[in-house]
Amino acid sequence: MAHIALKGNPCNTNGELPAVGSLAPDFSLVGKDLNDLSLASFAGKKKLLNIVPSLDTPVCAISTKRFNQAMASRGDAVALVISADLPFASGRFCGMEGIDNVIPLSVMRSKNFPKDYGVLIVDGPLAGITARAVVVLDANDRVVYTQLVPEITEEPDYDSALNALG
Repeated sequence: MAHIALKGNPCNTNGELPAVGSLAPDFSLVGKDLNDLSLASFAGKKKLLNIVPSLDTPVCAISTKRFNQAMASRGDAVALVISADLPFASGRFCGMEGIDNVIPLSVMRSKNFPKDYGVLIVDGPLAGITARAVVVLDANDRVVYTQLVPEITEEPDYDSALNALG
């Protein structure tokens, strides 16, 4: 269990982020076309997992836009924004904001991703959705960087995440 906060009020996640050096847990998440995607869907690419509570909040929107800009010239990597949002909502957000370098994915069909990655909020007003975190994987799905943002209303460390992506 990891301790985080929402506007200074303590809350907890179900576990810890995957350890650096470990093989990332596989997942099944829903893409904007309602198809299930897994790590194998992005085989051979480095992966930046931008895990957010909802794209319908300012900080989640900002982080998605920042990573979208950073990924514009990256052919060797993919950025995934993973949230509790329905694919329709995340697709609408990305379309309105001109976001096309980040792939939105939803946990709508399975809570395995939040549980397996240790980001499921288990108490407080956001219980049941994901904490804010960044996990970077190499092309072989090994974890090379993690950050669980301690205060949900704060942005992740973009520079460290992008440096870890290489």
